[in-house]
Amino acid sequence: MARIKYYYDTETCKYERVKISRWDVFLNGLGFFTLALILAIGIFFFYGEFFELPHVTKLKKENKELLTYYEMLNEELKTSNQMLRVLRERDDNIYRKIFEAEPIPQSIWEGGVGGAERYKEILDSRTEREGLIVDSFEDIDKLKRQLYIQTKSYDDIEEMAANKAEMLACIPSIQPISNKELKRLASGFGMRMHPILKYRRPHNGVDFSADPGTPIYATGDASVSRASYSGAAGNRVQLDHGFGYETRYFHMSKIDVKVGQKVKRGDVIGYVGNTGLSMAPHLHYEVWHNDKPINPINYFYQDVTDEEFDKLIELANRDNQSLGGGW
Repeated sequence: MARIKYYYDTETCKYERVKISRWDVFLNGLGFFTLALILAIGIFFFYGEFFELPHVTKLKKENKELLTYYEMLNEELKTSNQMLRVLRERDDNIYRKIFEAEPIPQSIWEGGVGGAERYKEILDSRTEREGLIVDSFEDIDKLKRQLYIQTKSYDDIEEMAANKAEMLACIPSIQPISNKELKRLASGFGMRMHPILKYRRPHNGVDFSADPGTPIYATGDASVSRASYSGAAGNRVQLDHGFGYETRYFHMSKIDVKVGQKVKRGDVIGYVGNTGLSMAPHLHYEVWHNDKPINPINYFYQDVTDEEFDKLIELANRDNQSLGGGW
């Protein structure tokens, strides 16, 4: 029950009832509400200053965890970049040197992956740590690009390896006739006395003395580009090995291949003879590279030991007469 208030009226000498207007009630209520609001705000700030709200505590914990994961991600990126650098060093300093290929230019490795438009959505979101997020995405994109370049480099190396294996199979590397006792090399490369003209002139190959009918072997994988009688050279076979290499075989008694035929190293292509301008049964053998004659002695490395190779060089360096013309 509401308490009724009275006041003493001195004029009437009576107690009169206090009359409260609605305005007074409103002002009293407003004052109470204002006081309560000020008190509540004060309590809120006081509590917030010394005590964290539950959702704030949760957000701070999540933020701390995110920073921890971010640091872990950065460490993984650093490790991945270090591994990629090792692969690049092996690529440049081992694999590409083996195949005589130029390293990938640094400008390609450091090429960009796009401007700020790539991360426009992140930048527009106005997140508190957008800088960290964008930096991480840039590092990841750069790593992905460099990994792609590295995989393409390995594709190139694989192709070069396949070509290298093919080239090694094609390059002349054995003696064209059986010469196990190293007694058949009769005349070497260089200036030699011509057997018919009797003056010194360049000898573009080496001569192997052998009995007529001795098998002659292809010294590398090749295609037969010539197989016919050729005046001073007699019966002549010419092999195209590719990669700029060519071998020529003169004075054969019999040709055992046809033009366009594919041959492998060690295949019989004909037999030793005494045709053309020849002083005795023998094989005149030449190696050409990029249309220039080169010393065949340097291409006898696959079927001889180091000591036997040294012996062949000694025999080839003797200043003697060749056994035939046609060179």
